Amino acid sequence: MELVGRPIRVDNETAVSSVWAVPSGYDPDRGTALILAHGAGSDMHHEFMVDLQRRLAGAGHLTILFNFPYREQGRRAPDRRPRLEATLRAVLKEVRESPLSGARVLIGGKSMGGKIASYLAASGEAVNGLVFLGYPLHPPYRQQQLRTSHWDKIQCPALFIQGTRDALCNLDLLGRELKRFGGPAKVHCIEGGDHSFHTPKRLGRTQAQVRSEMNEEIQRWLNAM
Repeated sequence: MELVGRPIRVDNETAVSSVWAVPSGYDPDRGTALILAHGAGSDMHHEFMVDLQRRLAGAGHLTILFNFPYREQGRRAPDRRPRLEATLRAVLKEVRESPLSGARVLIGGKSMGGKIASYLAASGEAVNGLVFLGYPLHPPYRQQQLRTSHWDKIQCPALFIQGTRDALCNLDLLGRELKRFGGPAKVHCIEGGDHSFHTPKRLGRTQAQVRSEMNEEIQRWLNAM
């Protein structure tokens, strides 16, 4: 695996960092490229994102991480949604135009990053699939404020990996709302996982075990597409 850093231009004033994990022996004509966006409170260097990137690349998939502008500029408050979408769209364009671009290109990410990917897919951006790592279905404990009004416009397959203790995703509500999802969707639950996929000590599971489970589920889903 080779890690390649690449700046990506969002607009005339803004560029963001990205890191591409290129698998050994990667064949773009047959490969899959996954673009994963970070969550609101982290960036592309977060240990969770880096670990998952290397696991996916180790399984043979070109995997791209990037920063949203607010994190690139050292700010804590996320950019507004149009700017977040424009950034992911710029990364997607860069990947598609690269000689490394795979036969399939998927987008997704952790929490907010996955939500932004869903808006791109709903707007008609042609992608082969969506990978949601803790989709923020609603704000914490405010289950009436659902973030699903655009789901009926999504036509591609989607994989939801959700913790059973996630305060931002009531699983019963998720099951109900998936009836409006436009494409085929699969949900994989991490038993005991919270929004960060941390599990209680009583379950006796390490973070490495949880992440292995997530990686294996993504591999199964990709292979079945």
